[in-house]
Amino acid sequence: MTATPAALRDVVLAEGRRQGLHRVGVAPIDRPARYDRYRAWLDAGMNGTMDYMAAPHHLAWREDPRQLAPRARSAVVAALAYPADEPGTVARYARGADYHPVLYRKLEAIVDALSAVAGRAVEGRICVDSAPVLERELAERAGLGFVGKNTLLIAPGLGSYTVLGEALVDVDVATTGDGSIAHRCGSCRACLDACPTGAFPEPWVLDARRCISYQTIEHHGAIPAELRDAIGDHLFGCDVCQEVCPFNAAAPARAIPDPELSPRERRAAPDLLALLGLNTNQHRKMVAGSPLRRVRRDGLQRNACVALGNAGDPAAIPGLERALAGPSALVRAHAAWALGRLGATAALRARLDVEADPDVRAEIERALG
Repeated sequence: MTATPAALRDVVLAEGRRQGLHRVGVAPIDRPARYDRYRAWLDAGMNGTMDYMAAPHHLAWREDPRQLAPRARSAVVAALAYPADEPGTVARYARGADYHPVLYRKLEAIVDALSAVAGRAVEGRICVDSAPVLERELAERAGLGFVGKNTLLIAPGLGSYTVLGEALVDVDVATTGDGSIAHRCGSCRACLDACPTGAFPEPWVLDARRCISYQTIEHHGAIPAELRDAIGDHLFGCDVCQEVCPFNAAAPARAIPDPELSPRERRAAPDLLALLGLNTNQHRKMVAGSPLRRVRRDGLQRNACVALGNAGDPAAIPGLERALAGPSALVRAHAAWALGRLGATAALRARLDVEADPDVRAEIERALG
C-alpha cells in the first residue's frame, strides 16, 4: 500500500525530532514569490563580487527548484540551532564544527526514513548552502518561521540563531505551513539601526557590499577604506543584527543547541597577532572542520589587520610590521592601514622605500598622509 502524503509528513516530523532538528517542515515546490525581488537586488549590484549569483543556471534554479531536481515534488526544510553565547570576533555559527555535513547527515536520515515508508528509494537532492535555492522563503512556506527585516529567518520561540537545509524529494509529502506565522517585526527597526556599516538600505533588503559578513568572508579583495572603521574587531562574520533582535532576547526557552555546533576552545575570539603569524600548515590545522575554511589565510590575516588597527593597542605594532613585510600584497596593504592608525610612521616610511606593489604603496602613502 502506497503511503499517503499525510503519512509521509508524519515520517518527516518524527525523524526530524529523532535527529535533533529544532524545526522541520515541508513546503511545496513552486516559483518563489520573492524571485522578482531577488532579480531586482541583483540588478542593483547588491551582490557585490558574488557574480556567480547572476549566472544563468543559478537564476533558473532559484526561479524553479525543479530545474535543479527535475523529479522533486516536495521540499523538506530543516533548521538547526547553534549556541547563542557571548559576543566575540567570530560569528557564533562558525565557532563549532562545520554545520554543512552535520545538517546534511540529518536530512539524509529523513530521506532514508521516507524511503523505508514509501517502499522505494526516494530521490532527495540535499541542499545545505550547496545549491542556489531561496531557502528562507521555503522555510517560511513550511511554517518554520518568518523572514525578518534583517532578511534572516526568525522562528518564534527559537529566534534566528539557526542554520537551514533542504531536501528536495520526489514524493508528495503533505505540507506543514498554513500561513499562521505572520511577519511579526511590526514597527521595530532595531536590526536596521544597529548595523555598524549601514548595510540595510530599507527593511528586508541587505546590501552585501556594506555587510560585514560579506566583506570578511565572501569578498576576496581589499576591504573598502570607508568601511574599515565600522568593521571594528570583527574577524569572521557579524551577529549585530541578531544580537539586538527582540525575538532572540525573548527566547529564554531556546532548545538546546546541537552539541556538534558547540564552540571550540578560543574560537569566539582568536588571538589576532598569533593569527597574523600562521603559516599555511598552521592555518590549515586551525580551520579544519570549521566554517572558517571558507576564508583563505590571507583573507583572515587581512581581517585581523583591520581588527588590530581598530583596537588601537600599540602592542600590535611589531606583528603588523612583520605582516607589512610578508608575501601577500593584500595583507601588506591592510597592515599599512593598521600601522597608520597606530601612528607607526617610521615602519611605513621604511617599507615605502622598498615596496613594489602599487596598491600597497598607495595604502602606505594614505596612511602617512
